[in-house]
Amino acid sequence: MNTETPSAGDLLVRIGGIVFLIGAVATLVTVAPLFLGTEPFPAPAYFVCMLMGLGFLLAGAGVLRTALAQRRRAAREA
Repeated sequence: MNTETPSAGDLLVRIGGIVFLIGAVATLVTVAPLFLGTEPFPAPAYFVCMLMGLGFLLAGAGVLRTALAQRRRAAREA
């Protein structure tokens, strides 16, 4: 049984991971026609690939938020 309470940034890390995965799949889908010799996707399709970076930033923000919350909690207990 897991008795841990969720940290302040857990939700951001999870959302960031999901957004990152969507961007990674979009990157694979948009790059595949270039290797298969088929017609490439239009330019706007490549903007979905930017979700990889956005997901990485969201997850990083979640990690920072968790670290700051732990630091504040440690300072209150000291």
